[in-house]
Parts: sequence; structure tokens; C-alpha cells
Amino acid sequence: QVRLVESGGGLVQAGGSLRLSCAASGLPGNPYHMGWFRQAPGKEREFVAASSFSGTYTPYADSVKGRFTISRDNTKSTVYLQMNSLKPEDTAVYYCAADFRGSHPGLGRQDYVYWGQGTQVTVSS
Repeated sequence: QVRLVESGGGLVQAGGSLRLSCAASGLPGNPYHMGWFRQAPGKEREFVAASSFSGTYTPYADSVKGRFTISRDNTKSTVYLQMNSLKPEDTAVYYCAADFRGSHPGLGRQDYVYWGQGTQVTVSS
């Protein structure tokens, strides 16, 4: 059974930082892409960042470029999202996702088959 478990969310003031983690278990094999998405109240779930298995391909949404960094430790089957210079508009539930298809991680929800339960990030102004 595949499980993706996010942690590290919380309440932070604007300009602050948080580091999200997503630990994967039960994945049937390598390599697999991992991504982060977020969903704010009343909005669609949107792409934030992704990482190829090697970590050499890491696309970002324009809204987080230069502020967020995705990384992964394949020995721990864990992906991280370091979020700096947080803004109130970053407030959302953050989800991690995993998939095996394609040579590069996709940017859409349909590109991922496995999902975590989400972790809340709230940025106060």
C-alpha cells in the first residue's frame, strides 16, 4: 500500500519560513517523480514544484520561483519543500504527490497517481 505523509505545516508570519516534508512508503519501485501542489479555499489545486528522481529537473510555479526549493533524499524516500519569504497568498493545504510515468515530472494533477493527505500552511500578514 502506497502512503505519502506530509508534515511541517503550520502558522507563520509573512516573511517567515517553513520546511515541509513528505515521506513515501510502499512505492512499487524506482524511479519516481515527486511533486508538491497546493489548494487554497475556494480555488483549484495548483502545481507548486516537482523533482525528477535524480533531482536534476526541478520545475517551479512562477509564483514561488526564487522563494521555494524542492529537494529529495531517495535513501529516505522523502521529498522536502523549503519555503522562504512566505506571503499570505501562500496560505493553502499543501499536498505531495508521486508518479512513475514519463521521463520528467509533470505539472498537472493528472500527472500524479499517488497523493498525500495534505498539510495546512497559514501565513499571517
